[in-house]
Amino acid sequence: MTIAADRTPTPRTAGRFGRADLQVHTRYGDGMEDARGIFEHIELRGDMDVVAITDHDDVRGALLAREAYAQAPYHFALVTGIEVTTLQGHLLALWVEEPVPSFRSLEATVAAIHRAGGLAVVPHPFSLLTRSIGRRSLERVLAIADRTVHPDGIELANPTSRGWDTGGRARALNAQRYRLAETGGSDAHFAEAVGAAYTLFPGHDGAALREAILARRTSAVQERGTPLRSIGPRRLALQQVRGLAVTPRKMLGPPLARLRDRLSGASTR
Repeated sequence: MTIAADRTPTPRTAGRFGRADLQVHTRYGDGMEDARGIFEHIELRGDMDVVAITDHDDVRGALLAREAYAQAPYHFALVTGIEVTTLQGHLLALWVEEPVPSFRSLEATVAAIHRAGGLAVVPHPFSLLTRSIGRRSLERVLAIADRTVHPDGIELANPTSRGWDTGGRARALNAQRYRLAETGGSDAHFAEAVGAAYTLFPGHDGAALREAILARRTSAVQERGTPLRSIGPRRLALQQVRGLAVTPRKMLGPPLARLRDRLSGASTR
């Protein structure tokens, strides 16, 4: 596994704990800004140590972000990732640089992420607001003896689904039963929203973050809500329209291409 973009940043955060936003979307997917614009905003604020780019069902957005990241001396580390659609709901694939197939079972998707050298995190668990992994699905997978199909973390801070879903219930169940690493991510589709939730970890770079997740030494922090006033109703509406147009195409494109190939092959026999 290559982590070329995960170079050690110059720490800006005082103390021994770093901050990582592990769910950010770019314009390559259903976000509203390109990676460079997002990075410049993060650099100007100077409060993040690690950022993960996780566009829906396509690793190419993260790989393009890595190219933009390599062109400037940013003071934070970059993690390439995907938000993969499983049959049971969304799943974050972090530290991956190759496609992870969509529309497979949760356990098959986690295993594929691990084979690719990545870590699997359950985002916005149990949420009714978006396509999320439910309690029964998660507990079924965690009961499987083969630990390679177990997720590595669970997102317990996400401003887009704060409250009962991602807040109290998931946090209590994780503390009592699951014992997965806590993570936080803004689920940002606007540069202004990055850092609204984050993962607190010992250290300041990507390697330290990965080690902390595996050792379950992370904490999920809800910093603030998405600054709707600074984003404005027009941009919010445009993002919703973009999400309805881009996300289904990203998800359904590969399966439809495979179906076309099969039908084309059958017609030539």
